[in-house]
Amino acid sequence: MKVTESSAFEIPRAKQWTCESKAGRTYRMMMWTPNVEAPPEGFPVIYVLDANSVFGTVTETARLQSRKPHGLDPAVVVGIGYETDEPFDTDARFYDYTTYAEPHEFPMRRTEKEWPKTGGAESFLTFIEEELKPFVEGLVSIDRTRQTLFGHSLGGLFVLYTMFNRYEAFQVYAAGSPSTWWKNRALIQEMERMLQDVPKELPPTKLFIGIGALEKQQMVEDAKLVFDRLTSAQIPHLTTKHCCYEEENHISVLPPYINQVYRFALSK
Repeated sequence: MKVTESSAFEIPRAKQWTCESKAGRTYRMMMWTPNVEAPPEGFPVIYVLDANSVFGTVTETARLQSRKPHGLDPAVVVGIGYETDEPFDTDARFYDYTTYAEPHEFPMRRTEKEWPKTGGAESFLTFIEEELKPFVEGLVSIDRTRQTLFGHSLGGLFVLYTMFNRYEAFQVYAAGSPSTWWKNRALIQEMERMLQDVPKELPPTKLFIGIGALEKQQMVEDAKLVFDRLTSAQIPHLTTKHCCYEEENHISVLPPYINQVYRFALSK
């Protein structure tokens, strides 16, 4: 066998940039666009958190599941990651995906290392809404009525934070293994506040919560609790889905969950 080394592997039609937000935060932004003409209303779009770890998986899922004649609608995939070649930048994501927590609100840690800086969730959401979305829409036609926000773990926490605090920002929320333990489960109170204030007339919205059955018991229970509470609230035009994946843990749950999220988000 004769082998000639070629260029590094790339996903066709995928690009990446380094960008700095107005708040001085640096991100590695990734984007994949379908190899078809945009429909008159624009493409649906999936914004993916922790893109260093899952952008490739989400993109390949979109490439496969949107193949015609039987595929779902093609969607643009936008990844928000960090300047690292590791799957995660722990300190950066702890800041961007969380609300501020006092020292006594942190759980016990197995190591002697201090917890990373927290409290950047609102600033990060502002970056997505006021800087990232306009940038993406300047490059490709986007259907603003079909926007998905995908996150896992602390990213799943941020997805729910966004839904509970700026409900209209996205039309599909995909919260994988959400870290509901954060700040003594403060997210549960945020959900209750949202339920008191959510407008009655809102466009159709979807929420999909997925978690592995082998994850921490409290997280498994809280994921079901959030699903049950939002389902019982009977918010007009809100569709909710929950799936607990047997034999999957906090990381192995990602491929089957991503596979289902694409169908959930792109089906009409």
